Amino acid sequence: MGNPLKFALIVLFAVTTTAAQTPAGQTALGLNQLQTQIRRLPNGKPDLSGIWQALNTANWDLEGQGGGPSPVLELGAIGATPPGLGVVEGGKIPYQEWAAKKKQENYKNRLKLDPELKCHLPGVPRATYLPYPFQIFSSVSQGKERLAIVYQYSYARREINMGKPTEAPIDSWMGWSNGKWEGDTLVIDVSAFTTPILLSPEGPPSEHWLDRAGNFHSDALHVIERFTPLGPNHLAYEALIEDTKVFTRPWKISMPLYRRLEKNMQLLEFKCPEYTEELLLGPYRKQPNK
Repeated sequence: MGNPLKFALIVLFAVTTTAAQTPAGQTALGLNQLQTQIRRLPNGKPDLSGIWQALNTANWDLEGQGGGPSPVLELGAIGATPPGLGVVEGGKIPYQEWAAKKKQENYKNRLKLDPELKCHLPGVPRATYLPYPFQIFSSVSQGKERLAIVYQYSYARREINMGKPTEAPIDSWMGWSNGKWEGDTLVIDVSAFTTPILLSPEGPPSEHWLDRAGNFHSDALHVIERFTPLGPNHLAYEALIEDTKVFTRPWKISMPLYRRLEKNMQLLEFKCPEYTEELLLGPYRKQPNK
């Protein structure tokens, strides 16, 4: 078999060298060259239309962590939390003291409290880094720019107001989005999130979670998102998060988003409400013999 350590070093060197090389017949493109490949709308702004997805562990935990076992023994490795580097700038979410304790309580009771478990709308920014693709629709017609985002998870969707900023007619799970351009960066100001709702007399109110680790926010959440094209197939995504009821200061997450390039790629129907029907409504099923 030879020396196992020597073999491992050879494999590591080969993988590292291959990853660093540009494919034969191609030259590496600089940032300026990639910028010239960005598709643009008739008004000159980047056309972000397409299907995008985050490829990270943010929905398991925004902060960096080493992974962990499944909370359900029978799920084994399938339900385990994958390790992740985290997407919070600075590493830690700046909770107020009471909120840090509540986050820990959320994590301990995540199989009962996580809104994702119940197929509730994910809110912003969580909708962006759920492990499902989402589609941006962008167009300009008669001088008016229109932009919408549709998510595969739970039929979630947002219409982004690209005109004069307006106030939300009502609070909602996904908030109210006013968009504008700063150069080639799409900036979306999101507010007017609904307060936690008591969905059943015996249950706790349904809250707004940021991930499966129990990180959460209140109805005072204010998010400023930034989508910046890095080339034709990559976006830099940032979200500045402010919530004076929960956090000691504003904080930021950042991550790349990747265009899905599969042939005939499309959003497929993720029948989230049907998948949770038995969990949520099963106890209320009519019993013929009772």
